[in-house]
Amino acid sequence: TPTQTMLTMLINWYPGHMNKARKNVKEIMPSVDMVIEVLDARLPFSSANPMIEKLRGNKPFLKVLSKSDLADPELTQRWLTEIKASDNNTDALAITTEKVAIAKSIPNRILSLFPNRDLRAKPLKALILGIPNVGKSTLINTLAGKKIASVGNEPAITKAQQKIKIADGLFLIDSPGMTWPGSKNETVNYRLATSGAIRDTAMQYDDVAMFAAEFMLERYPDNIKTCYGLESIEAEAWQVLEQIAKRRGCMQRGGADFQRVGELFVRELRAGKMGRVTLEAPGKDCELEKTS
Repeated sequence: TPTQTMLTMLINWYPGHMNKARKNVKEIMPSVDMVIEVLDARLPFSSANPMIEKLRGNKPFLKVLSKSDLADPELTQRWLTEIKASDNNTDALAITTEKVAIAKSIPNRILSLFPNRDLRAKPLKALILGIPNVGKSTLINTLAGKKIASVGNEPAITKAQQKIKIADGLFLIDSPGMTWPGSKNETVNYRLATSGAIRDTAMQYDDVAMFAAEFMLERYPDNIKTCYGLESIEAEAWQVLEQIAKRRGCMQRGGADFQRVGELFVRELRAGKMGRVTLEAPGKDCELEKTS
């Protein structure tokens, strides 16, 4: 069942180094000046780590919405407004890998928060965090101007803490992909799985695709039709996946191969082939049970 699948996902999705990372961040927080959290612009709520709010205290907080080129631009603007309004000490910006100038403005943005700081005597340290596969390593490499962090499409590539100079008197402290054992809310976990934040080996594509197709039917039905050349689409998620299976040769004896068409559907959604899609909007989509 979907519940059993998600429980398996949570068990497999929390290797030992994640536990160690949480401990390390708790220990290092008192020695840093501010926190940067890299979020997925397609799911700024579900990709945020609730532990950071508890651990940072009143330190300045910058939320960076990565992959904004894949997200619904109208919803990204709503998210930026919502985040900035949430806390006087919290700022937000959206970035893409194509427009690096916005990302490269981050050091000046940080330095402006500490105008009276003697950086030669006391350099600034910004702790940068983000769940697996959110784009944190790509951002670090952009800010450093060279390859510092490993980048890939598989979650949990970063393993060891690093101190990286990104400007005179300004250092990033990169902690391994700190995450948590998953939300108690199943919807959050499905959103994370849909985005690629969870290892493929810890999920079942047919199950996640059913969630994703149901969401797309509700919010972006025309995107499905355009992507797959369908004049009309069925009312149920499994029927839509069956339509796509017929179009894309994912049939088997007895009907659609839901594992194959599910993987195809999820991968094409992640890659932006269904257009710019955001998996959650501010408001009711975030009225979920808090993680612990």
